Amino acid sequence: MARQVVHQDGRHAVALGELRELLGDRLSEAMSVRDHHGHGEGHHGHSPPPDAVAFAQSTDEVSAIMRICHRHDMPVIPFGTGTSLEGHVEALFGGLSLDVSGMNRVVEVSPGDLDCLVEAGVTRKQLNSDLRDLGLFFPVDPGADASIGGMAATRASGTNAVRYGTMRESVLGLTVVLADGRIIRTGGRARKSSAGYDLTRLFIGSEGTLGIITEIRLRLFGIPEEISSAVCAFPSIEAAVDTVIETIQIGIPVARIELLDPIQMRACIEYSKLQDMEEVPTLFYEFHGSAAGVREQSGAAQEIAESFGGKSFRWTTRPEDRNRLWQARHDAYFAALSMRKGCLSWPTDVCVPISRLAECIRETHADIAESGLLAPIVGHVGDGNFHVQYLLDPNDPAELEKAQFLNKRMVRRALAMGGTCTGEHGIGFGKIGSLAEEHGEGLSVMAAIKDALDPTGIMNPGKIIARKR
Repeated sequence: MARQVVHQDGRHAVALGELRELLGDRLSEAMSVRDHHGHGEGHHGHSPPPDAVAFAQSTDEVSAIMRICHRHDMPVIPFGTGTSLEGHVEALFGGLSLDVSGMNRVVEVSPGDLDCLVEAGVTRKQLNSDLRDLGLFFPVDPGADASIGGMAATRASGTNAVRYGTMRESVLGLTVVLADGRIIRTGGRARKSSAGYDLTRLFIGSEGTLGIITEIRLRLFGIPEEISSAVCAFPSIEAAVDTVIETIQIGIPVARIELLDPIQMRACIEYSKLQDMEEVPTLFYEFHGSAAGVREQSGAAQEIAESFGGKSFRWTTRPEDRNRLWQARHDAYFAALSMRKGCLSWPTDVCVPISRLAECIRETHADIAESGLLAPIVGHVGDGNFHVQYLLDPNDPAELEKAQFLNKRMVRRALAMGGTCTGEHGIGFGKIGSLAEEHGEGLSVMAAIKDALDPTGIMNPGKIIARKR
């Protein structure tokens, strides 16, 4: 998408002058800095970079920045670590990239209440490193070491979602700076409330289109007494997915249950040196609880897996073995990239009711095989969410067209099954059309909320709601 030129009156130049006075050398117009902030990790990356990048250090400073940009009608694109996949951070209309990575303090931790308050730039690995000595952890774990603010803004989840939930369940409250610079605080430390509209959930998943999240209060959990991981190979994807469905339906409290198809397993075996594994559909499991509970859960899961033809069910409680397994899972994206050097990577996802999961993956897998494209599948199948990563020749438009066609088929298949166009990647501008198919007239309600909170349209324009400035 080419940038649309909408301002020719010099108002942005005035805004940049005021921002320089406010921020000094923390406002950068260097091309290398702007380029870095002009794209995420997805295949979207065709817009020019933002006009400048501001590095904020506090909520009050974000408020001051927003007041300047609001006064001069300058678009603002929030930026955390830049790991988003659907074009969330691209400056479609120019403007200012507002980088909150320097706001990286863990403000407070309350072990007795199992909660903490963090600034938006804190990353998930940083937070868990700080919490470890207190016997606590934060379970939401997208593959990237994303910022907590970005995770809240995109309603992220990850491998632990089947047991611990997503960012929707994990966030107790927020500090948000609105388009005009007002600061609001939503939610609180109480575990339940009936006081007015649930503004916290309004901003979770809003992708920077309604305001900028600067602080997040999170729900924490105690590190389990025992953690075990297991791996099991299957004769087919259907057998693996049917195993997942029965495991969930009978109530085994798995913490993680992940599917890797044969292509993804081939990539991970090579990239992560998993030579003791096979290039077949494989489930990765993790169980949390007491020593006795974990043994019982593992045994019950093994019985189900074997009933569907699963073999070589191996489980371990040794931290080094567990870490090796799950690092390989988190590196699946990079493992897939290594299969085709110089490729254009297009990761996409859908989520369906778990009873329809086997059917959805089977039909998607058949589409990919028929197309001739290289596209491994990996999924958080315990909650019905799976990902396809198309590995495309950047010099072959026909491959991109095929991937676009297959992605639309997959999304429509998921919607027809009562699912969603994205389980965790979000909308950005990459899935705007799919959002309209999913929500219909509900999209007009979203647009009305957007107009109420951001009447001039400066907050991450062109994302979620498709409109011109």
